[in-house]
Amino acid sequence: MIYLDNAATTMHKPQTVIDAVTQAMCSLGNAGRGATSGALDAARTIHGCRAKLARLLGCPRADHVCFTPNSTAALNTAICGVVRPGDRVVTTVLEHNSVLRPLNRLAVERGVTVEHAGCDANGVLDYDELERLVTPGTRAVVVTHASNVTGNAVDIARVAALAHAAGALVIVDASQSAGTAHIDMQAMGLDVVCFTGHKGLMGPQGTGGLAVAEDVDVAPWAMGGTGVHSFDALQPMEWPTRLEAGTLNGHGIAGLSAGLDFIEAQGGVETIAAHERALAERFLSGAREIPGIVLYGAFDQPARSAIVSLNVGDIDSAEISDELMQGWGITTRPGAHCAPLMHRALGTERQGVVRFSFGYFNTTEEVDTAIDALRDLAC
Repeated sequence: MIYLDNAATTMHKPQTVIDAVTQAMCSLGNAGRGATSGALDAARTIHGCRAKLARLLGCPRADHVCFTPNSTAALNTAICGVVRPGDRVVTTVLEHNSVLRPLNRLAVERGVTVEHAGCDANGVLDYDELERLVTPGTRAVVVTHASNVTGNAVDIARVAALAHAAGALVIVDASQSAGTAHIDMQAMGLDVVCFTGHKGLMGPQGTGGLAVAEDVDVAPWAMGGTGVHSFDALQPMEWPTRLEAGTLNGHGIAGLSAGLDFIEAQGGVETIAAHERALAERFLSGAREIPGIVLYGAFDQPARSAIVSLNVGDIDSAEISDELMQGWGITTRPGAHCAPLMHRALGTERQGVVRFSFGYFNTTEEVDTAIDALRDLAC
């Protein structure tokens, strides 16, 4: 099988990640629940992973890196923990349902006003419209770092600057960028960065979290056991405990920690990104030469994600994706990709698109096979 669905999850993990999870499952206890060797080892593993993520994301305090099962839970935690009844929030049409649905729910349940900045024909964010929408009194701007449909990048430092000029917070969905794009919360002025562990960070599924700037208050979304302050009626307010109710996925976090080590051992995020983008550019170059191929995205962006989305004429994207799997063993992702507003903007609501997304373990030979397969399908 040729796996080209890395934007959904990196199925091929470093062996060190697999080994770390296996070892953790044989040795780790429950962090914060007692002083046994297993519990202490789990706590050390989790603390070590926090520190690595803080360095990677430019978060000045490791205790402000809070773990969740995925970026969906992280975004719900951030959005529901920041936005108050009657607030005004600005987001974009590029967003995943992990942003759109929590905001839609707050609009219904808390009377929150939600505005969406649009994009151009290539799916590039309209920064001028975004700036017009972010007026004084706006509570938060919620924005993706990279579209999971087109791979188009968003200048999150620019978004943060215009948000802060209006007194708003900025919450970044880094699901498609953490581990494959430069993020420096402090330098870029980011208030909250939400990430998942199972994509660019090369960790197991069931891992993720949010990194929160020191002066930003995020109210607890979930409440429950923490292992400390058991007689408190409500969730303890200390970081990171305030956002980590219940047992953490210590086994998965051990794997995520190993994934972070792997990224550093390869030369860091820049090395990973350069390899993945080179594969995407090779694929794009070949796909452009095939008659009938329709491409979606702004491919002149230097910092875009390694995603190429396309259609073959007017054939349904699911049919093309199935043919690629059945005929060539190539895994892609068709359809709407949980990003309905992006597809409406691109005019692909009915057809969807076929998304090819490249990862560190893909090869040029696999890319060339995918081009050959597309060429045959387009004939």
